[in-house]
Amino acid sequence: MIRKKLDIAYTEYSSMDELEHADRELALAAVKAMENSYSPYSHFHVGAAVRLSDGTIVSGANQENAAYPSGLCAERAAMFAAGSMYPDRDMLSIAVAGGPGGKLAGEPATPCGACRQVMAQYQLKSGHPMSVLLVSDSRIWKFDRVDDILPFIFDSI
Repeated sequence: MIRKKLDIAYTEYSSMDELEHADRELALAAVKAMENSYSPYSHFHVGAAVRLSDGTIVSGANQENAAYPSGLCAERAAMFAAGSMYPDRDMLSIAVAGGPGGKLAGEPATPCGACRQVMAQYQLKSGHPMSVLLVSDSRIWKFDRVDDILPFIFDSI
């Protein structure tokens, strides 16, 4: 038996002011997208924004449904919109912001497993890393690639 260890590196910022312009713009788009959340059951608003290879930003918000699990997470709403509207453009980065009642949470909201797998699929499709920004009111976590939030990515290609 061999015991192994997995290390994950990420950068933590204490405010949006510390982010590079492109990352700040994407994070603010994710926060803005929270306004479009339809979350009458969880009351947890989530917004996501994806930056495409040409600089276009596509946003999405979580959409809940009484017939759970018929709703959709913000991350997948944004990525599926980008993938269907701009199928020839790669997704370079995604930002996610969330919190109760439409206000940013104290800790970054992390994507569910299904959203992480969809991120991984678009990263694989593009052939290059897709960065992930997780935004809260007190800190922002930046991961350089989806692999850092989903080690051992499933790939059937």
